[in-house]
Amino acid sequence: MNPEARAIRRAILDIAHVSGHGHIPTCFSVVESLQAVYDTLRHDPANPDWDGRDLFVLSKGHAALGLYCVLALRGYFPIADVHAFGAAGSRFGCHADRFKVPGVEASTGSLGHGIGLAVGMALAARIDGGDRRVVTLIGDGEANEGTVWEAIMVAVDQRLDNLTVIYDHNKSQTRCLAIPNPGERFAAFGCAVRVVDGHDRDALAAALGGDGGAPRVVIADTRKGWGCRTLVDDMFAWHRRSPNARELPILMEELDAWTV
Repeated sequence: MNPEARAIRRAILDIAHVSGHGHIPTCFSVVESLQAVYDTLRHDPANPDWDGRDLFVLSKGHAALGLYCVLALRGYFPIADVHAFGAAGSRFGCHADRFKVPGVEASTGSLGHGIGLAVGMALAARIDGGDRRVVTLIGDGEANEGTVWEAIMVAVDQRLDNLTVIYDHNKSQTRCLAIPNPGERFAAFGCAVRVVDGHDRDALAAALGGDGGAPRVVIADTRKGWGCRTLVDDMFAWHRRSPNARELPILMEELDAWTV
């Protein structure tokens, strides 16, 4: 695990404990994907509204705490501010609000909607004649929503090669309507698909910079809760839990010892 990824996960655990909120395992599964996004997209923490920036949409909005921690460590705001996560009147809500948090491009939360917004952004960039790139991150459970596939059909029909979809394949949907072969399905729709280790920051960054010609889909093969053995082994119980005072140091020790 790279040092920044470990620091992000420590912040997620600490803030979830303080706030009593947060989807920790799903935040953990996307940490390296978020790193790769901000490694490769054009952005400026000192000028979040810069006209020349690329755009990122977190379609799986319940991973907002992970996004906040990444943005903080990239300089958009102090990490101390994120400790107000989920509090009454806080700008750092359990789902991100683009009008309140610098660096957030879309207010998301209802699963299946963020990808449609990203397709619209990519189409607008194409109409404007610019070279803006748009990346969106969706979850495997989210892909049960019909709007995901409707958005993909539009993206393929309009040949939006400036759009990249990161599919967080963390197997969270194994107890429901699982999609065991997402790469084949996206390819059948006409997308350019790459499958990578979703916890390999460099592999993800390379996949995000792939060839054009069609909308790209990066299947990030991840594990929900990756970084703490307790979270991986009991991911469903921890889906919407925050650690108490006894559990927090145990999870921190597991994170520090994680060498996979």
